[in-house]
Amino acid sequence: MNQERPASMSAFWMPFTNNRDFKAHPRLLVSADGMYYKDVDGNQVLDGAAGLWCVPCGHNQPKIVAAVREMVGQLDFAPTFQMGHPAAFDLAEKLMDYSGHKFGHVFYTNSGSEAVDTALKMALAYHRARGEGQRTRLIGRERAYHGVGFGGLSVGGIGGNRKSFGPLLPGVDHLPHTHNLELNAYTRGEPEHGVNLADELERIVALHDASNIAAVIVEPVSGSTGVLVPPKGYLKRLRELCDKHGILLIFDEVITGFGRLTTPFAADYFGVEPDLMTTAKGLTNGVIPMGAVFSKAHIYDAFMNAPAGIELFHGYTYSGHPIACAAALATLEVFKEQDILGHAASMEQYWADAVHSLKGLPHVIDIRTIGLIAGIELSPIAGKPGARAFAAFKQAFADGVLIRVTGDIIALSPPLVLQKQHIDELFGKLSTVLKNLD
Repeated sequence: MNQERPASMSAFWMPFTNNRDFKAHPRLLVSADGMYYKDVDGNQVLDGAAGLWCVPCGHNQPKIVAAVREMVGQLDFAPTFQMGHPAAFDLAEKLMDYSGHKFGHVFYTNSGSEAVDTALKMALAYHRARGEGQRTRLIGRERAYHGVGFGGLSVGGIGGNRKSFGPLLPGVDHLPHTHNLELNAYTRGEPEHGVNLADELERIVALHDASNIAAVIVEPVSGSTGVLVPPKGYLKRLRELCDKHGILLIFDEVITGFGRLTTPFAADYFGVEPDLMTTAKGLTNGVIPMGAVFSKAHIYDAFMNAPAGIELFHGYTYSGHPIACAAALATLEVFKEQDILGHAASMEQYWADAVHSLKGLPHVIDIRTIGLIAGIELSPIAGKPGARAFAAFKQAFADGVLIRVTGDIIALSPPLVLQKQHIDELFGKLSTVLKNLD
């Protein structure tokens, strides 16, 4: 791979990026190992964001690299329409084991966005298969991020992501978000206040009637909007209301899945089981794009009662790609052999203490932690929303630390293999950055 600066950067239209600013001041990564990237100038950069929330086991895991190398030389591609390959079936069984057999089936996609759109389509088709085809309304939540497909954008609730792409799907409503800076600032774990916000679903049901509502989709912890942690009892209350009204509950675990909360999934952490669960990112340790929708058995079974033939007219060319399956199988082995979840749990308290040590620094107005995630909210510069956090991002990178920012919130989610010295380095440098911010 080229480890020098490209001769030109004009042709690549970069995603979710200020292209003009980046190309004037590029940040180029050329290699990665363990907890660190290396940039084009040879500087080490501590990964405080697990890439893009997607490298739980750390970079360059030998077992995963070897598995990908072996599969690409054995079976570079195999279709999964009307045929298959062993790794796809092996992985599905291993994922059922990893999830504690709370689900019955898994459907492969190539990203979190595709997983969300797949789950929404499954929900609509499930109700039709059961003779309730009028259940077409989907309920998302304000400030939610569910990828960039039209389904995910429609149920998502981040204004900047939606405003340029309308009209979006009709028949979508939104629950209020749960962020309450006045009552829940500087919380460790689940906030005390806000369980009542789940009851807003009753208002929506009264407006549209439960017989017309197919599904509610929420992130157990909202990541891309700035680490919004659900209030105590909130998710359980949503589950109760969905059961009461025959509505499917979908958890978007693209970020929280595969150990981010120190448990296999956020569903395990909160003790709430959804009907459908979307995953991606950590599924392959970020090595190869892949997503998966976990389904309860009763949803799959409803399709199997249909007349003979294709039960679900949906899928992707690369669903269950053999190389992605090999990467995911190896990732699950690394989780088990290295006790990734156990190690993450052992770091949780030290992590939370380090994050909350930033309280009182200039411009810090809130800190939120749960598992190995942190949200550090900064006061915005008047008339320049997001500018302060973006300045922190740039300076942190220059100082050898990769963080992620959304609006004026710093979101941290390191690889789960981090040690105390990495936490010390991350927050030592971040503290200096915050102290010197304008």
